[in-house]
Amino acid sequence: MEDVRRRFGQVLRKKRKKLGISQEEFAELCGLHRNYVGGVERGERNIALVNIEKIARALEINLSTLFRGV
Repeated sequence: MEDVRRRFGQVLRKKRKKLGISQEEFAELCGLHRNYVGGVERGERNIALVNIEKIARALEINLSTLFRGV
């Protein structure tokens, strides 16, 4: 079974790319460091709920939408 961190990262990358923005631009929108966002997208980070909320706000979606497909 694939790790939830990796699945979450794949969903996040797909949603970011759909918006047509770079990791750097996205990280700035989230108020997070680009290296951190990259680690999340690669499934290397065990992301905190507060940062998941920041990401959902930057994507302008609710948390449940962000978790679809995870």
